[in-house]
Amino acid sequence: MIQVGDHLPQATFRVTGPEGPLARTTDDVFKGRRVVLIGVPGAFTPSCHRNHLPGFVTKKDEILARGVDAIAVTSVNDVFVLDAWSKASGAEGIEFLADGNADFAKAIGLEMDGTGFGLGMRSKRYSMLVEDGVVKILNVEETPSKAEASGAEALLKVL
Repeated sequence: MIQVGDHLPQATFRVTGPEGPLARTTDDVFKGRRVVLIGVPGAFTPSCHRNHLPGFVTKKDEILARGVDAIAVTSVNDVFVLDAWSKASGAEGIEFLADGNADFAKAIGLEMDGTGFGLGMRSKRYSMLVEDGVVKILNVEETPSKAEASGAEALLKVL
């Protein structure tokens, strides 16, 4: 599992562009930037949609005021689902990074096997602060249905 002080591994996300899906690498997202990254098991799932993401949408300006360049959320969903979730959540200004095959989640050791619930391989729930590709803060939830240790309020306390 990735730890504070580690560099993020190279991975490719999919994002929605004006002409359709685009590839963005970890360097594209994190190099030279201070980014809050939120990892969630799935778009539109109850805890992600009702508890985790809304805190970051509500606290976006407060987080950015602490010297953060961007807030991004990643989930093991396709780019079209993440685009719909972004719009449904009113999450303007937050970057949505599709990790459709769980390649990034696996590369950082934060994958979660949800096959027992019909979900397949997913990401654990977490939040992290990444500075120029290096993990500076990492909060991983022990219980996937909770969004406490990885929530916006908890992160603001340590930013």
